[in-house]
Amino acid sequence: MTIWALADVHLPFGNPKKNMEVFGPSWKGYTDKIKAAWEQIVGPDDLVLIPGDISWALKLEDAMEDLDWIDRLPGHKLLIRGNHDYWWPSAAKLRTILPPTIHFIHNNAFDWKGISFGGARLWDTEEYSFEDVIEFVENPYAKKRSLEELSEKKEEAKKIFAKGLDRLKLSLEHLDPHANTRIALTHYPPIGKDLRPSSVATILEDFKVDICVFGHLHNVREGSLPFGTARGVRYVFASADYLGFTPIKVLN
Repeated sequence: MTIWALADVHLPFGNPKKNMEVFGPSWKGYTDKIKAAWEQIVGPDDLVLIPGDISWALKLEDAMEDLDWIDRLPGHKLLIRGNHDYWWPSAAKLRTILPPTIHFIHNNAFDWKGISFGGARLWDTEEYSFEDVIEFVENPYAKKRSLEELSEKKEEAKKIFAKGLDRLKLSLEHLDPHANTRIALTHYPPIGKDLRPSSVATILEDFKVDICVFGHLHNVREGSLPFGTARGVRYVFASADYLGFTPIKVLN
């Protein structure tokens, strides 16, 4: 049994008006690339972590087309919500509607063959920045904002980030104390590229998390974010375009 990760797949089947191909040639045919790579390396008993930005759909009924597409791929899958997963409903609703191979984390933990998983979406933080390793590409879907709106957004981000820290703690409190390995999923990066201590990293260390898998960043220069291990936690960056749309091995 192998654990893989692939974040930010941004599936467009449930919302064809939005498609990542507008962000450059590397995204051309990206769903075919994901399917081909996944089917080549993921086995039926494997688990694939998808830490957010799963579907462009706005409503759950539309996202089901994307979730069914994921369900048909080999292995089991574990999801957390990303900042673009507007379709994400309550935990109770998810439990009744998700296809059989798909599991999720939402203020809880998930146990799998001696491994315990927790996590939370998080949000932007001023603790670190990745601007110097990202090749800027105009986002045709982005809303134009005034300076006043940007200031308000900045203050709102601080509040959302604080709530994200609380949600992360809530989830990690449910980790199995007897698990062989503890893995956290976050959508937003939990630490800067220099691996210095951060608010999130401190929480992960306090809960004795072994591995943290995350994504969110796009158009990152090749090889510029290797991350690594700091203070006992191994950080795995798994954004699909950074990985060439091929799941990365996390544990076997």
